[in-house]
Amino acid sequence: MRIAVAILNWNGKNLLKKFLPRVVQYSPDASVYVIDNASTDDSVDFIAVNYPEVTIVQNQENGGYAEGYNKGILKIDAEIICLLNSDIEVTKNWLKPIISLYNKDKRISVVQPKILDYKSKNRFEYAGAAGGFIDRLGYPYCRGRIFETTEKDYGQYDQSGSIFWASGSCFFIKKADFLKMDGFDEDFFAHQEEIDLCWRLFNKGYSIFYEADSCVYHVGGATLSTQDPRKTYLNFRNNLYLLVKNGPSHVYPFIILIRMVLDGIAGIKFLFSGQGSHMWAILKAHGSFYKNFPKFVKKRSKASQKIKYYQINSVVWQYYVLGRKTYNKIKGINL
Repeated sequence: MRIAVAILNWNGKNLLKKFLPRVVQYSPDASVYVIDNASTDDSVDFIAVNYPEVTIVQNQENGGYAEGYNKGILKIDAEIICLLNSDIEVTKNWLKPIISLYNKDKRISVVQPKILDYKSKNRFEYAGAAGGFIDRLGYPYCRGRIFETTEKDYGQYDQSGSIFWASGSCFFIKKADFLKMDGFDEDFFAHQEEIDLCWRLFNKGYSIFYEADSCVYHVGGATLSTQDPRKTYLNFRNNLYLLVKNGPSHVYPFIILIRMVLDGIAGIKFLFSGQGSHMWAILKAHGSFYKNFPKFVKKRSKASQKIKYYQINSVVWQYYVLGRKTYNKIKGINL
């Protein structure tokens, strides 16, 4: 089974200097690629001079995460491709459990390892933790991370198993499946496009898996900080896109109405906490969503009819009202 590690880069020389050496050292079973999104720094020259064994795929423009990988993956010769953020520290033998899993179960399409925080290595990292899920209203959460609360890792999620979505920061996928699903939706640009792809795969009957025996460390926020209103804009807008594209037709219009109310409450909360720019980002996100609503209705698949995608009705209610801050305390989940 041929496997490749593909790192998307945009002006990321400092991150490549820090993290690429371990990727090369600890990935003897894989070909390593860097997909460059038209960088204006000298990161491409840095790779060519210092890591001639790494293949550079050059995109002509910065189309974000979705377009960057869509174009780059076409030029990668492998059966399994790991889409790896440039701010990930991999560990020794990190690929072996993943390869073993794919060899053992041919139904699996997407795999995510355990993702811990690079800055605090005994804690789960925000973007993915121990595998992702969504509630009925479309809010994403993870084992090890609910909203802003991340857990310490003391082995509570060391059981490998099925998940609903895998983190785009370290995202293994069969190339054939990626191409069959037409890759990432480029209208997302960045953020939650991996959830959209996983949801589409889920609706088609593919398996998404968490492999606890593989571990990486993620810096997080290296490209776009959580304090940046642009990130708020993309997360709120793209989450609504998710629901329209993939949610069951008999309930998604009602869910969208509920989300409008909840997003309004989130905006007011930002305003009263002195973060007016984030409230404005939510308003702009909704404006973009309304403008593109007909386009995303047309993207809906027949496979999205009445398929249960959620474990619980509302993670917002459980977290903010009932005070259940960790995955193991959420009611309605079969553990």
